Amino acid sequence: MDTLSNALPAAASGTDVTGSYLDFGGLGKLKGQARTDAKAATRETAQQFEAMFLQMMMKSMRDASPKSDLVESAGKDTFEAMFDKEVSVSMAKRNTLGLADLLVKHMPDTSAPPVSTAALLEARSSKGMSLLAPPAQALPLHAKQPALAPLPRTGGPMALTQSVAPLQSSPSDNQGNKP
Repeated sequence: MDTLSNALPAAASGTDVTGSYLDFGGLGKLKGQARTDAKAATRETAQQFEAMFLQMMMKSMRDASPKSDLVESAGKDTFEAMFDKEVSVSMAKRNTLGLADLLVKHMPDTSAPPVSTAALLEARSSKGMSLLAPPAQALPLHAKQPALAPLPRTGGPMALTQSVAPLQSSPSDNQGNKP
């Protein structure tokens, strides 16, 4: 046995179909598993989504950090991207953020058979629901104005006995001419 093979991590457990969201063979197996065990496939897909989200987050953090021309190279960027991918997959399998749990919780139940359109139409007609839009109702012409609450004043309420002098109009205002 090779000493290098002892250093490799153990193979993925039986529930994990893919080791990475970039593993196209594993994604094909996941698609096949979705036909037989939809719940497990949904969980695995949610984990892969969480891993991809984590990797994008880590990439954004690396891009935001200052770079030096002395140590930057294309090879270093490639290995950092590969490292981030593996770390994000490991974090998703450990359920670090809980995003996969949240996605699985809010996914619709696919175990129930889908309802056909004919069955929906039959249920509507048996309950007396019309397929037509309800007729439009005319709005009343003179709607009663709602009572408005008085606005608070800073100096207290205005006395009701106080009268306000009416505005005086000039004779030219009655004819529509402006002074």
